[in-house]
Amino acid sequence: MKLFYRQLGSGPPLLILHGLYGSSDNWLSIGKSLAEKFTVYLLDQRNHGQSLHSKTHDYPSMRDDLLTFMDSHELQKAIIIGHSMGGKTAMFLAESNPERIESLIIIDIAPTPYISEDHSGITHKTIMEAMIGVDFTRVSNRDDVDKQLADTIQSPRIRSFLLKNIYHSAENEFRWRLNVPALYANLENILGGLNPKKYSGGEEIAGFPVLFIRGLKSGYITDDDIIVINQIFPMARVTTLPEAGHWLHVEQPSLLVKTIRYFL
Repeated sequence: MKLFYRQLGSGPPLLILHGLYGSSDNWLSIGKSLAEKFTVYLLDQRNHGQSLHSKTHDYPSMRDDLLTFMDSHELQKAIIIGHSMGGKTAMFLAESNPERIESLIIIDIAPTPYISEDHSGITHKTIMEAMIGVDFTRVSNRDDVDKQLADTIQSPRIRSFLLKNIYHSAENEFRWRLNVPALYANLENILGGLNPKKYSGGEEIAGFPVLFIRGLKSGYITDDDIIVINQIFPMARVTTLPEAGHWLHVEQPSLLVKTIRYFL
């Protein structure tokens, strides 16, 4: 699938992959900071942002989208930064095509599947059902969407993040940019990950520097997860940003950029 992207700066190639409900636009300020020394590509993954919609949404497909993008831009190797779902996409690329990665930076996601999806007081299933349930015939502005979501989603921060996906259609109607029905149907795939059993017998993913960055207030990378990370990625370093939850690029953008720059 051909992906929408934004390109900034000049220098060695650096690709940034957003997380679930996100888009390239959410990472624009981070991208601009890194564009001082790199050619930064901010991608919209399938079913997000301005990229095409598909009924298929799994990590092998998103990995192949990424490979197609790299091939079409003649990028034999690149620094890959992935947040949450984007981090999983990057790890699937590292597993199948390690020779395409210069450095790997994973932001607040573990490589393994998530049995429980409740890390912030509300599940993705609940969030998506609330999004699907919005009656756009009763919407004349974003506040109307916010009021409908508030019946289920109490967190103003989560609602504000979701509302970034609202747009005016060609028919001048408010709609979701996200392909919410497809994401909902593929939620089990989104919560999936690398098979840890594959790496229990000495197999590993190596050959390039790896950094995992987690938020201190986030529950997406636990201390037990770090054991598995080191098993799969023996060259990995793990660092924790204070005063940050899952959305580190929003809560601690300056410290996140500083951490990435130091590592690179």
